Amino acid sequence: MSVSRYTYLGPEGTFTEAALRTLPEAATRELVPMVSVPAALDAVRSGSAAAALVPIENSVEGGVTATLDELATGEPLMIYREVLLPIAFALLVRPGTALADVKTVTGHPVAQPQVRNWLAAHLPDAQWESAASNADGARLVQEGRYDAAFAGEFAAARYGLEPLVSEIHDAENAVTRFVLVGRPARPAAWTGADKTSVVIWLGDDHPGALLELLQEYAARGVNMMRIESRPTGQGMGRYCFSVDCEGHINDRRVASVLMGLKRICPKVRFLGSYPRAGVDPSMVGPLRPGTSDDEFVAAAEWVARCQDGRAA
Repeated sequence: MSVSRYTYLGPEGTFTEAALRTLPEAATRELVPMVSVPAALDAVRSGSAAAALVPIENSVEGGVTATLDELATGEPLMIYREVLLPIAFALLVRPGTALADVKTVTGHPVAQPQVRNWLAAHLPDAQWESAASNADGARLVQEGRYDAAFAGEFAAARYGLEPLVSEIHDAENAVTRFVLVGRPARPAAWTGADKTSVVIWLGDDHPGALLELLQEYAARGVNMMRIESRPTGQGMGRYCFSVDCEGHINDRRVASVLMGLKRICPKVRFLGSYPRAGVDPSMVGPLRPGTSDDEFVAAAEWVARCQDGRAA
């Protein structure tokens, strides 16, 4: 394995590259752009890269399906870090292009819902065509295939373009979440402000099946932060669920949730426990009564005393 190589959704100049460069270790790694999320993750699976940074969720559009599906299928991978990056777009054009000249625009499909209102107000007749990434859209504008691209303003210099309009976003404080993914190993260390991700398959479709899954979390006081259904490809109505929750697998309440899910579900894929980006452990609120590690231990000891005939 190349321990010095990290892959990311390319080409150069993507928001993914910008997010990757916020990690301290990025300064000492070879950063290799890839043409797609699957390509970036396959490099990790093959051992040609130590890790890959890929987008997984956007505060406007929701989950990035390419990443969710790749993590749910194929050779298992694990999440070790997450990065939150505020997102604002610039309309990148070739020098000398005016707004009235823009008839065709491009960008990543996830970008379109984030600029839809701006487009309707300023370029209502412009034709949108999707690109593999926002930076790839900038490259296509450089080649003359489109008039403008929505991308990070930092990509303009890389592709010889100019930001015609900056700070474009329909939703204030839009954020994209990225994850650093590697081959399965020991999870990232417990911090006290952690997140645990899994993919869960239901055994059969019956009334209350999803409720049974949710109750595994609720009964142990574990907060679900995200749940999304994705088709399994095994027929209409067959879905798996991608779930993030608060806590670490080393927390007894979270470990108990995972054991419960494993009992009732035919398949559970553990995607990792890792620090929550931007959350200070000292600012995490108190646990619900009955869900701390000490209370789990005390309950187990009480059961053991009952088994031995020593319970009060």
